[in-house]
Amino acid sequence: MRSITPFLFLFSALSFLFSATSDSPFETFLHCLSNQSSPSISKAIYTPNHPSFFSILHMHTHNHRFSAPTAPKPLAIVTALDESHVQGTVVCAKSNGLEIRIRSGGHDCEGLSYVSDVPFVVLDMFPLGSVDVDIAEGTAWVQAGSTLGQLYYHIAEKSGVHAFPAGVCPTVGAGGHFSGGGYGNLMRKYGLSVDNIIDAKMVDVNGNILDRKTMGEDQFWAIRGGGGGSFGVVLSWKIKLVSVTPKVTVFKVRKTLEDGARDLVYKWQLIATKLHEDIFIRVMHDVVHSSQKGKTIEVTFIGLFLGKSDEMLSLLNESFPELELKKSECIEMPWINSTLYWYNYPIGTPIEALLDVPKEPLSQSFKTMSDYVKRPVPKSGLKSMWEFIIKSESVRMEWNPYGGKMHEISASETPFPHRAGNLFLIEYLTSWGEDGVEAKNHYLNISKSFYEFMSPFVSHSPREAFLNYRDLDIGVNHPSNVTNVDIAQSFGSKYFKNNFKRLVRVKSRVDPHNFFRHEQSIPPLFGNL
Repeated sequence: MRSITPFLFLFSALSFLFSATSDSPFETFLHCLSNQSSPSISKAIYTPNHPSFFSILHMHTHNHRFSAPTAPKPLAIVTALDESHVQGTVVCAKSNGLEIRIRSGGHDCEGLSYVSDVPFVVLDMFPLGSVDVDIAEGTAWVQAGSTLGQLYYHIAEKSGVHAFPAGVCPTVGAGGHFSGGGYGNLMRKYGLSVDNIIDAKMVDVNGNILDRKTMGEDQFWAIRGGGGGSFGVVLSWKIKLVSVTPKVTVFKVRKTLEDGARDLVYKWQLIATKLHEDIFIRVMHDVVHSSQKGKTIEVTFIGLFLGKSDEMLSLLNESFPELELKKSECIEMPWINSTLYWYNYPIGTPIEALLDVPKEPLSQSFKTMSDYVKRPVPKSGLKSMWEFIIKSESVRMEWNPYGGKMHEISASETPFPHRAGNLFLIEYLTSWGEDGVEAKNHYLNISKSFYEFMSPFVSHSPREAFLNYRDLDIGVNHPSNVTNVDIAQSFGSKYFKNNFKRLVRVKSRVDPHNFFRHEQSIPPLFGNL
């Protein structure tokens, strides 16, 4: 365990932020921070009167509805340049009664990593973005501010036959992605990101830096899928790399309703979990415009196979011949190039594109929801589902298959409980480009209506949800109040099922006064545990 080393001086660079006689909680927080952190803290603090405040705030704002002028703004942003900046922010915010929001990539679907209804400070982890790969050991240390693209790139720098199972969006931050579970197109072969994490460094509520040994197995269990931001600030993860073939095969097959998409999607539901674990086929549902039929549904089957195309075609022709996949539609490439392909980069894009980080906020607003499916959606259900999507024009879906490793890992191995018994995970995405409250409410109502429409086809008691697709519609606690365990059960049971109770016990031990909190954080249990 490493404790904070206090400094006995104030930095003149911070003097413009506060007066010597002022004692407001925020100004006292700034005084405290200058004493608790390394001298470089003066370069890490951005207040609203700083010329770069809004550019820093919006650099990692990936949902336009939270970058509007009316969205709540932090009292300050601390861009952690050093681990001591994280320690100091935690200690000083806690001692002055300020809330912090912890941001790595800024992809939290409800903006909880950078928006709050109470006075708050954003602790931005993006400067802590190193990736240290050890091929001989088959591991890597990944700082919380690293993006998935940066992680993939640095693995490929060292090896063409190593990878890591995580998401397909390269700008997602490792900090939040891993702590929420982390799924991607290698999950049928190797499980989730959390299934391949072997150590971590984090700052606890007292400002101490802990690793797996010093935090203990219960807390290490909790941060791998239970949302690291409920238990402390994760600084870095030690991950176990996985093996991939020198060449993998990718493909996309697009079918409209007129091309027989309904029969193909129904068959996919029957066989997707039973395919060889080296095959992953995602199904995406989009509204398109047809010159003959007007609006229709186009279904895209996008696949990854860990091996050559001939072997994959042999397997698919036996189990899914209806797809009529042709060798000309299959592309063999190194795994690192497949990460670009899956994110719709053109073939031949240099892998350096994985290092790109958006410098401007996105212009699109969106709402994400999720579901787990345990029985095939009947053809009649597919028909009515697509009719709803065509009418709305703003909803799309991605279906991600289970099977393989996902059915072999116990539901209690990590806080992520959604294992055997599931056919696939659904992501619902409703997006819009218009500004204003009226437009926002219109599209949020469409999203909610479609979610309600899908209830007969998905899991129930509880209706399960995926933490990485944060959704405040399934339940919230207000962070300004003492968090209520009974209220938290409304969303906790959906994200974590029976693991929620263990998460509450861990929280009660490591953060009994609930400093690390937001609308869907794990609450402590006050009184006897």
